[in-house]
Amino acid sequence: MTPRTEQPNGGSELSTPRHHQLIISLFGLYARAHGGELQVSTIISLMNDVGVESAGVRSSISRLKKRGIIDSVKVNNRNGYALSNSALVAFAEGDERIFSPRRATATSRWLLATFTVPESQRNIRHKIRSTLIRMGFGAVAPGLWIAPEHLKNEALSYFERHDLANYFEFFLADHIGTHELAKNVGLWWDLESLDLLYSEFLENNQPLLKKWTDLTASEDLAGRDSEAFADYLILITQWRRLPYSDPGLPSELLPEDWNAIAASELFGQLHKILGDKAARHAEHVISTQATAEV
Repeated sequence: MTPRTEQPNGGSELSTPRHHQLIISLFGLYARAHGGELQVSTIISLMNDVGVESAGVRSSISRLKKRGIIDSVKVNNRNGYALSNSALVAFAEGDERIFSPRRATATSRWLLATFTVPESQRNIRHKIRSTLIRMGFGAVAPGLWIAPEHLKNEALSYFERHDLANYFEFFLADHIGTHELAKNVGLWWDLESLDLLYSEFLENNQPLLKKWTDLTASEDLAGRDSEAFADYLILITQWRRLPYSDPGLPSELLPEDWNAIAASELFGQLHKILGDKAARHAEHVISTQATAEV
């Protein structure tokens, strides 16, 4: 999965995902097993499980089509939408980052990125800077950006795919200075805002874990697949922005009470409880809609 979101700047989107963000999660989770395609009726039905009315779904679909994330297609001879080729690539690249985020160690090398863009192409300069932030790069100085080495392949692939690689030079480096690296990390990345997002994720979803843990203990799970689907789709949509904003810095360089560790553990627990139930419900709706009479 993928689509990257904005740099941490508050928690409102995390608490209440927007309709188009939920639809992106829906396609990322369940459309790829069906050629990246979903019928309109399927999208509406599954989004209705999350409390989104059809008018809101259609409006959000139109927005995603304009952004080039999905294209109009026929699915089982009915109106539908399919992930664009670029979206399919981005989702595939995002799977590891979202479901198995990596964290560098104190001995890991650093990826340095520097770029030069002519003054006449300010729009490209803005696009590059925004993308580096969304990928989790930190700003060392004007024109010099840094990230853990494990982001190398993702960064090189993205900028090559978007015809921006010619503006860049990338280097791998070790830290050999005498300055306290942990202090500089706090300057290069907005750790406070990111930690607040992790804190909000914990606050939002700790009650969800208790709810499903209690239901599992009482074996009161019959007929709750649609409920699990709704909770899981919102969970994924809240979570997927965080591994992108967080580049996976070494834990040795982070505050002792860094909320990312607890948040990652919470996500893992909920993914284990809800993932299969949600997928079972989604597949049931997809197959039912595929065989429904016109």
